[in-house]
Amino acid sequence: MKAAPIKGRGSISNNTSRFEQFQREPFDDEWPEIEPEAESKPATTVSFETAKSIISRNDSPDIPFDQSINPYRGCEHGCIYCYARPTHAYLNHSPGLDFETRLYAKGNAAELLRKEFSKPSYVPKLIALGANTDPYQPIERRLRITASILAVMEEFNHPVAITSKSASVTQDIEVLGRLARKNLVRVFMSVGSLDRTIARTLEPRASTPGARLEAIRRLSQAGIPCGVIVAPVIPALTDHDMEKILFNAKDAGAEAAAYVLLRLPLEIAELFREWLAAHHPLKEAHVMNLVRQMRNGKMYDSDYSSRMKGTGVFAELLRQRFKRACLKAGLNQARPPLDTTLFSRPPEKRSQLSLF
Repeated sequence: MKAAPIKGRGSISNNTSRFEQFQREPFDDEWPEIEPEAESKPATTVSFETAKSIISRNDSPDIPFDQSINPYRGCEHGCIYCYARPTHAYLNHSPGLDFETRLYAKGNAAELLRKEFSKPSYVPKLIALGANTDPYQPIERRLRITASILAVMEEFNHPVAITSKSASVTQDIEVLGRLARKNLVRVFMSVGSLDRTIARTLEPRASTPGARLEAIRRLSQAGIPCGVIVAPVIPALTDHDMEKILFNAKDAGAEAAAYVLLRLPLEIAELFREWLAAHHPLKEAHVMNLVRQMRNGKMYDSDYSSRMKGTGVFAELLRQRFKRACLKAGLNQARPPLDTTLFSRPPEKRSQLSLF
């Protein structure tokens, strides 16, 4: 039985976790419905968790940072291609609809971060916000966990790089401006397509492409260094927008740029194929064939040397297009590192009674 798209959600299905012993699949038993069911609209639920640690560390050679923070697990933006989807399987949830509807918030994130920074052994290095799930997904407007993390960053003068698909990043423009004046922050906006029709189903609860570009404009006007990440580049579907995104971002004030080829590890391959079949059935075979061409004949190749950019003729063409467009737009001319030398631990607050 073919599943139908759900308005406001990226995933069409909710298959069980890959770690579950038994898999459940819907099927048509040919019995008529007694009462027609209303269109399924799964609600978003948020659970608070007490995290044991807050800074994630990696040694991947193709990632420009080795420390990151993810205030939330799961992401309501619902981007069908999100490479973080498979992590929900570790919670015994589906990387499908569960990933965008069953969210977890790390309510003690700021407290843990302050403790980490206060350790004498801690060495300041760039921390990335948004490396996995979006720190400005819709629930941030209410919970403000990312805002509390930025407050700690400012308290300790710690550098931070933010990546988001949400114009809501501008709600923290004041603290970001103060960090920028000390060369402690850089914001990257991820824009994969300028086509609102595609974006509405591809990343249903993220800000519109136009709103993201306007966010770059507002941030850059406030003196906050901005960049754009063209991601993901989907062959034969969104790749034609690459140059337009780069030039529009530059006009809005972006100084830096990067791009990432569509990545389909684990469950994402089937989720994305399912999405293509529902929304772009005439392009499904062509898109998937091009993906295989750029991944050594596979749906995904995790090799560090190629997983972000792919291999083959089409991948090389993308590299050349990106390089020429950046040169013409004046992007990536200079990207000075954020400052780690200003890091300092504020004096401990002593109670009044300790004076007597």
